[in-house]
Amino acid sequence: MATRNDRRLLVVEDDPGLQTQLKWCFEDWKVVIAPDRATALAELKKYPYPVMTLDLGLPPDESGTREGFAALEEVVRNHPRTKVIVVTGNNERENALRAVALGAYDFFYKPIDAELLGFIVNRAYRLHELEEENRRLHTQQHESPLEGVIAASPQMMAVCRTIEKVAPADATVLVLGESGTGKELVARALHNLSPRRDGPFVAINCAAIPENLLESELFGYEKGAFTGAARTTPGKFETAHGGTLFLDEVGDLPRPLQAKLLRFLQERIIERVGGRKSIPVDVRVVCATHKDLHALIHEGEFREDLYYRISEISVRIPPLRERTGDVLLLARVFLERFAKQYGAPVRQLSPDAVSALESHRWPGNVRELENRIKRAVIMAEGKQITAADLELAPGQGGGHGFDLREIRDRAEREAILRALSHVGGKISQAAELLGVSRPTLYDLLRKHNLKS
Repeated sequence: MATRNDRRLLVVEDDPGLQTQLKWCFEDWKVVIAPDRATALAELKKYPYPVMTLDLGLPPDESGTREGFAALEEVVRNHPRTKVIVVTGNNERENALRAVALGAYDFFYKPIDAELLGFIVNRAYRLHELEEENRRLHTQQHESPLEGVIAASPQMMAVCRTIEKVAPADATVLVLGESGTGKELVARALHNLSPRRDGPFVAINCAAIPENLLESELFGYEKGAFTGAARTTPGKFETAHGGTLFLDEVGDLPRPLQAKLLRFLQERIIERVGGRKSIPVDVRVVCATHKDLHALIHEGEFREDLYYRISEISVRIPPLRERTGDVLLLARVFLERFAKQYGAPVRQLSPDAVSALESHRWPGNVRELENRIKRAVIMAEGKQITAADLELAPGQGGGHGFDLREIRDRAEREAILRALSHVGGKISQAAELLGVSRPTLYDLLRKHNLKS
């Protein structure tokens, strides 16, 4: 990350007075002046400037905007990582909006307000740094053995390390997580890193197949076992022989089939529907569910002995809202993928889109994020995706900014609430968990307007 005096700013401005003023505004930056489009583009070829300001009235069209817009289009097309802040006149709102639609990061009206322009430029620079860090982490992730799993958060890195340790063993694994978190991707990673990688990976969703058909799908059937059984057909267990069988939503498995699954896990043999022959099958079973199996056991809906068989090792995938930094990383990966797939000119996320993505709670997790980005790429009219394209409200749900005091206060408040919840609201026990005295905890409760 660049130090304060290493930050570079390209100022594209032909007015000598404004050139001097802008240099004065950014005395802590390395400011390079470009008086015209050709000079600006030449500078960008020499150095990848993170931020540039662009006056639309450039020679030889100082009184118009043709040259400025031409420069903007070339920068967006050839240097998409550079954040362009368009500087325009007070009465040129249409030009400002057109510039943003073409891919400018933001706009600023003359006359120059040093404090406000400094805020806009600093915000653009922070976003550029964040994007570059995400790209670096994305590149590292492509080198990860967990194919298809895109992540940089500490929470998901812990999951990846667990998968790498567990994969070589032949233990039965239970993957837990909300819908849309990527349980099948983790199951595939387990298979690809295991000695069974050259065998088949067979997946079946236990909640998607009617109960009367599920048994024959899993265990196969003999000819004549029921009406329509014209020939003997192997089931998913036999199809996965030598490889991995992934039972998604195992919490929806009917009780009679739970007994048959338990027998297989104990004896490693199956019987087809309508058959009497025991068939040995060599297969690793990986199960997944978004349900609370302990609650189902308590309600008599799930066998406790089966639970212990399928959860020799349990892996929990955190929901997207708990994966620090992964939302923007995934959003940009999906943006790049869908823009290429549909031949769309969309290249970046607008500031309000970034804010909306960071603050949304993502009840549908990665699947919801992928669907929103896909729709936005298809529907976007400019070269940026906005919060409106994502059908999200800017800043919805309370965004995560860069203000350290705000971040500390939010973390402090959440820790207090978790501690109180954990001990049923008992102040002395909560204070002990938090490592503070009772008077200090009372002060913190008043500070955050919380009731004990």
